[in-house]
Amino acid sequence: MIIDLDDADRAILRAYQQNGGLNAKEVGVAVGLSQPAAWRRIKRLEESGVIRGRSIVLDREKLGFDVVVYLGVKLVTKGRVSIEDFERAVSAIPEVQLVQHVLGVYDYRLKVVARDLSDFERILRRRIMTLPGVGNVESNVLLSEEKSGGTTI
Repeated sequence: MIIDLDDADRAILRAYQQNGGLNAKEVGVAVGLSQPAAWRRIKRLEESGVIRGRSIVLDREKLGFDVVVYLGVKLVTKGRVSIEDFERAVSAIPEVQLVQHVLGVYDYRLKVVARDLSDFERILRRRIMTLPGVGNVESNVLLSEEKSGGTTI
């Protein structure tokens, strides 16, 4: 179900996209609403599912993860069991930050973080290539990132 948003709702969402840690008073100041009005709108956006939660963004490089690789994974066998087994197994690998089931040349797109290229090679050989149903894998190493984030409002 699509939720009808007005300009104030969109302003609240933009404020949260810039800083998810704002409280209702700070959001109200940022968008020109009183604290109670901002709180009511935030509550409605949360209850309707537009705001599904607030999270923190970690700096992977400061944590020692200097390499990001996007993998295209083609499964050798397609069937409900192999897909579920693959999804369960790949989701358990901590270095895999994102698992997307896609339509196209590959069945899945994975975002993998690693400390360096040799660490990535270890993850690829010992963890990803041994997953159930994995056939072809294509790696694309991230060189730079100009824009990151969720849906823009």
